[in-house]
Amino acid sequence: MSVSEREKDPAALKEEGNVLFKAGDMQGAVCCYTKALKLSDSQAESAVLYRNRSACYLKQEEYSKAEADASKALDNDPGDVKARFRRAQAFQKLGRLDQAFLDAQRCAQLEPKNKAFQDLLRQLGAQIQQKSVQLNSTDARVQQMFSLLLDASAKDSDRQKAAQNLVVLSREDAGAEQIFRNDGVKLIQKLLQSKQEDVVLSALRTLVGLCTGHHSRTMAIVNELGMEQLCAVMGSGASAVSLAACHLLQVMFEALTEGMKREIRGKDEAILPEPSKELRSMLRHLLDMMPASNVSGPGRDSAINLMVKQVPRKSLKNPDNSLTLWVIDHGLKKILEVAGTVPELSEGPPLTDNSHMSCSVLLSKLYDDLNSDKERENFNKLCEEYVQQHFSRTGLDAKLRAIQTVSVLLQGPSDVGNRTLEMSGMIDAVISLCASEDVTRQQVAVEALIHAAGKAKRASFITANGVALLKDLYKKSENDRIRVRALVGLCKLGSAGGTDFSMKQFAEGSTLKLAKQCRKWLCNESLPPTSRRWSVEGLAYLTFDADVKEDLVEDKNALLAMFELAKSEDKTVLFAVGSTLVNCTNSYDVEKPDPQMVELAKYAKQHVPEEHPKDAPSYVDKRLVKLLEAGVVSALVCMVKQESPALTEACRECIARVFLALVERQEDRGTVVAQGGGKALIPLASDNTDVGKIKAAQALAKITITSNPTIAFPGERIYEMVRPLVILLSLECTLLQNFEALMALTNLAGISERLRQKIIKEKAVPKIEGYMFEEHDLVRASATECMCNLVLSTEVQKLYLATGNDRLKLLVLYSGEEDERLRKAAAGTLAMLTAEQPELCARIPGTV
Repeated sequence: MSVSEREKDPAALKEEGNVLFKAGDMQGAVCCYTKALKLSDSQAESAVLYRNRSACYLKQEEYSKAEADASKALDNDPGDVKARFRRAQAFQKLGRLDQAFLDAQRCAQLEPKNKAFQDLLRQLGAQIQQKSVQLNSTDARVQQMFSLLLDASAKDSDRQKAAQNLVVLSREDAGAEQIFRNDGVKLIQKLLQSKQEDVVLSALRTLVGLCTGHHSRTMAIVNELGMEQLCAVMGSGASAVSLAACHLLQVMFEALTEGMKREIRGKDEAILPEPSKELRSMLRHLLDMMPASNVSGPGRDSAINLMVKQVPRKSLKNPDNSLTLWVIDHGLKKILEVAGTVPELSEGPPLTDNSHMSCSVLLSKLYDDLNSDKERENFNKLCEEYVQQHFSRTGLDAKLRAIQTVSVLLQGPSDVGNRTLEMSGMIDAVISLCASEDVTRQQVAVEALIHAAGKAKRASFITANGVALLKDLYKKSENDRIRVRALVGLCKLGSAGGTDFSMKQFAEGSTLKLAKQCRKWLCNESLPPTSRRWSVEGLAYLTFDADVKEDLVEDKNALLAMFELAKSEDKTVLFAVGSTLVNCTNSYDVEKPDPQMVELAKYAKQHVPEEHPKDAPSYVDKRLVKLLEAGVVSALVCMVKQESPALTEACRECIARVFLALVERQEDRGTVVAQGGGKALIPLASDNTDVGKIKAAQALAKITITSNPTIAFPGERIYEMVRPLVILLSLECTLLQNFEALMALTNLAGISERLRQKIIKEKAVPKIEGYMFEEHDLVRASATECMCNLVLSTEVQKLYLATGNDRLKLLVLYSGEEDERLRKAAAGTLAMLTAEQPELCARIPGTV
């Protein structure tokens, strides 16, 4: 039978799936069974295919899918004892012991002598009995805590201790269920009204335990407590309570959205339904918090943070952006109310220093999540209407709100910001208000001018018209708030040439003078943090110049001041610090021009970019040493931990780039790990831009190659390392990245069977086998070394035991290669294989 005929025959596909299953290739078997199911029109055959695929999912530890397939097999054939047994196994792993017991009992009735059925029945009986004892003891503990909390005569310390114990109990499955069943939500509702912050925090954390990963319980809690109360708690003045309430709402969001996904899972090309009633209620209340004057600044920031995390799609591969469209239709103008608020004016809700930046990030995320030109045009129209509504009013305060809104849009969805900036009279108003004698008006206008200067459409206009104005403000203004902002505008315009040494905008020495003033303001602790943050913005632009980089790393006080700001409450400084460090470490991407093209460009009298002499590797290495001595790693670690919309993917990419530069030298890797850099890199490798993920993964690979992974990444953290390293095994990555990933995986595979299983589960084995054919000697040898450690796993041994492939032959051939490293790796792999599977010895002579 030809390949094309086999692809159309469900019976042949089933047989192929069976062969792959026996060989340990679960993913391949799943693919075959899935194709066969699409072609099969026989109910009996479909039942067998579902049963077989269920067995694959059990092996892959995807128990929900295993249960679903076993149930489909039983729908087609209720007497299929194997399918019922697999469903019982899946139910057991999912913790649904009662259902597992019923299935196992039925299996034992059908085949009383089957030892596997009897063993499972005994296991389940013991587990159910243990759970019953646990529930009874938990019930007594819950009742005791409730009695104490309701007793008004009890000591405050005892009540607080009971509330804290309730938090611990809510994190256990049995405890959470008992709290919920004993009307615990009503009691928690009373605790939320307490005037003691510790009690309120305990109540919120207990609710987190009840809601985590539980869709139906979350729905009930949302309906019983009501979003008004939860949002009121989040909008309170206490920042710790606000953050705890924000975390609770995030957990609720995740539980509800996961529940929605489960409802439609398994349907081909399913379209997600409209957001559920509970989700809409949560979003509506969060949107209502935006312009509300009775909501605190931290509470509003928490609401924005929630929207950033929960509304836009996690992946653009998912076609459904209904949540985003719903938020734009029902709340974009409310978000713009926050964007247009000028804190110094009497009107508008209270804000923090982070509110405008958080708003920019939310607006940018919403705009990026739109699918079509029609959706983007609607977004533009709503923004333009809002800006025009304020700009057309009489009075400067209304115009100021319009300009502030434009400024926030320019920092977020810049295309939208550019369109609002080009509205009739807007840029003229900005220029004229820069000369205002009122400091607030002047500050808003100067900030808008600075943000506009970075956008290509307006930069040339502002360079022509704004430089003289900014210089005038910098020299003549008596207010440092205005001077520092004017300075940043000059820095931004002065860095237009980027790293090109031959494209300088200002006279020789001017850039260094601007940088010196930035460092002076940065170190001036008498200035407010917002003004000092603007000085870092200036350095982010000026450090394109290598002379400025050298001066900055020599100024230890300025570095320490910058790192302290990075750890401070002002999250808006994060990207500026990240950009400055990327420039200082030269960790930005630089395309080396083709020498022949350079000569042609010179001949044609075209501009050729020139590298600054102080950007040579020897200078960069010295700068890295000075940054490490100043404590750059601890600053980067604190930046990664920040829970703020200001920690955007672009900011995370900057941090990943800097980390990669810091671990380039082998002797510095121990310092980076000791100060928490290894731990910080793991989330950067999963939540980042595509480029940022690769940079972070490569940094992890470098650390894993030269350090003991069990010390560098203790506990469970070492297992989180595997996925980022496997991502580097891609054709889109460089050969160096491939090589370093293979070396790192070799080290991990030699540590434990559990790590080898994790590598196998991440589908790394086929990729490693692919690199065993790579032309580059080092890559080919490192892939073979990695396989040498992986063959200690039974699943990999089965691949070599299976007939009809040349895996064994390849190892025999490599054992005779001239490359000593490859020869040793192949011979070692053969030695390992034949020690574990002696029957392979007889097959080796036949491969030659």
